[in-house]
Amino acid sequence: MASTAPRARVSPPALAVHSERKRARSPPASGSAVRCSYAGNGAPRGYHRRWQNPAGAPGRVYQRQGSQKYGVPTRRWVLAEESSTSDRDACTIMSYNILADNNVQNHPDLYLEVPWDAMRWDSRRRLIFGEIRHWDPDLVCLQEVDRFRDISTEMNNRGYESRFKGRTGDAKDGCATFWKSKRLCLLDEDSIDFSEYNLRNNVAQIFVFELNRTQKLVVGNIHVLFNPKRGDVKLGQIRMLLEKANTLAEKWGGIPIVLAGDFNSTPDSAIYKFLSTKKLDISLHDRRQLSGLASSEFALYDLCSLLKYQWSDDEMRTATGSSNVTVAKHPLKLFSSYAMLKGNSNNRGHHGEPLATSYHKKFLGTVDYLWYTAGLECSRVLDTLPVGALRRTRGLPTREIGSDHLPIVAEFVFTESTEDDSNQEDESDQDEESEQEATRSHHTYFSSDTDISDEAS
Repeated sequence: MASTAPRARVSPPALAVHSERKRARSPPASGSAVRCSYAGNGAPRGYHRRWQNPAGAPGRVYQRQGSQKYGVPTRRWVLAEESSTSDRDACTIMSYNILADNNVQNHPDLYLEVPWDAMRWDSRRRLIFGEIRHWDPDLVCLQEVDRFRDISTEMNNRGYESRFKGRTGDAKDGCATFWKSKRLCLLDEDSIDFSEYNLRNNVAQIFVFELNRTQKLVVGNIHVLFNPKRGDVKLGQIRMLLEKANTLAEKWGGIPIVLAGDFNSTPDSAIYKFLSTKKLDISLHDRRQLSGLASSEFALYDLCSLLKYQWSDDEMRTATGSSNVTVAKHPLKLFSSYAMLKGNSNNRGHHGEPLATSYHKKFLGTVDYLWYTAGLECSRVLDTLPVGALRRTRGLPTREIGSDHLPIVAEFVFTESTEDDSNQEDESDQDEESEQEATRSHHTYFSSDTDISDEAS
């Protein structure tokens, strides 16, 4: 259910050139995130606590008095080395899997090391809002939202409009997108209920926004299926999102696209390769290995270039769209915002992606991304935390971090349209991934049991 009544759709205009209204990009935040402290894990349920109500700084942590404290590193902006478009309209977008409260209850095994009070929704809610208030993004794409009324009330009070798309079946969460009504105008929208396509009960949202009445862009928000064994479903969901986002972008004259979300795939995975190179030969991969979340991947990846895996007609249709086609393709030339900006080796892998955007009992690694197309340039990203700092928490959330994911944030500026040569396909029969890189993954999967419920985050 949306928090506001749907607007009438606006018919797409004929192609026209708008006069640019320039806006100086705001300087990077000097201090970045509020410094937090980490309280020691574990507390008996009978422990009486008293919460302090701070008078104000956004992101301030409510924490129990007398607890032991550990420093949490500050998150800082990483700026593009060169930007010839710094004086143009800029749009800051956050992607954040906030950990559905229902999933906390259904999967306690993932949070065995987390202090009991850090799992409470009222505590996590304050921290999540603190993150959003502090970074003040123009657009916020949330996943695992099952307390939409709580969140939308707070966001509406801060000048955001919103849309929510819930999952079907027994699931109680969904995706929610918020935007500042003073800066962005909603022109068009679409959504995907993947259950209508026999692709499980995940959902995605797609919008067309106009920024400052001058520039238009498509924004997609998705939470991909978690189940490590169903790489065919993951690939099918992502492929459908890309196709529908491209269709909407073309409808409005070929405007640029940003895709945010929890893709439940690591940077070393075949699915990441599909996103970044526009195609993937699935016959070179086991569907249980496509997303990089299966613990056995390290042993098998170096054999990928030598093996031909068997796919059933149904699995092939799910992954590529056709039962007799082994190569999945999509129409977009995508760039990953974090991979495009050089970060610190303490928290970046060899792909340039963060080493970790999520951490719980069974997984430490990166699954959250902000992808974009030509027509935009990523001018800065909010760097993630070093893996060492995350390991010291022994698992997220904590009393300072409200979810088992870190929010990722990127600022985009519009560029002049250029001829894209990305339509030139590489006709090689080899999947270039073959994959000396992929044998050295930076994510860690802590359990040999990959038979995990689809509902896990």
